[in-house]
Amino acid sequence: MTEANAQPAATQEQFNILRIYLKDVSFEAPNSPDIFVQEFQPQVKVEISTRSKQIDEHIYEVVLKVSVAAKAEEKTGFLVELEQAGVFHIEGCEDDRLNTVLEASCPKNLFPFAREAVSDLVVKGGFPQLLLAPVNFHVIYQQRLATEKSTAAAE
Repeated sequence: MTEANAQPAATQEQFNILRIYLKDVSFEAPNSPDIFVQEFQPQVKVEISTRSKQIDEHIYEVVLKVSVAAKAEEKTGFLVELEQAGVFHIEGCEDDRLNTVLEASCPKNLFPFAREAVSDLVVKGGFPQLLLAPVNFHVIYQQRLATEKSTAAAE
C-alpha cells in the first residue's frame, strides 16, 4: 500500500479502570441505643447521584454518591452517605459516547463497591444487613437526556 492510499487508523475506544477508592463516608445512628430496644420497621430512602471531572488527558475521576436514610415515623435509625470513586482511562470516544461512559458505564462499575460499603456500614452500626437493589445507570442516563431534551424543546 502506498502512502497516498493509506487511511488514518480509526482510534479504537479504550476503557480502563485505574483505581477504585472510597472518597468520603459517613455513618450516623442518632437514636442509638434506644432504637435497638424498640420495634423498628423503617422506611428506607436511597438517593444516588454521579459527577465526573477530567484530571488529565484521557484520565477522568467519576464519583458515585449514595445516601441512605432509614426512618420509622420521626425516628431515624441510621444515615449513610458515601462517595465511591474511580479513576478511569477513557480514550477514543466521541463526546456523546464519552458522556455515556462517564455517566453510565463508570457508575455501573463503581456501584458494587458502594453497595458493599453501605451494607458493611449498616451491619457494623448494629442494624440488619441492607443490600441496595441493582441500578441501571444506562436507563437513568437516557431518562435524564430525554428530560433535558423535552425541557429544552419547551423553552
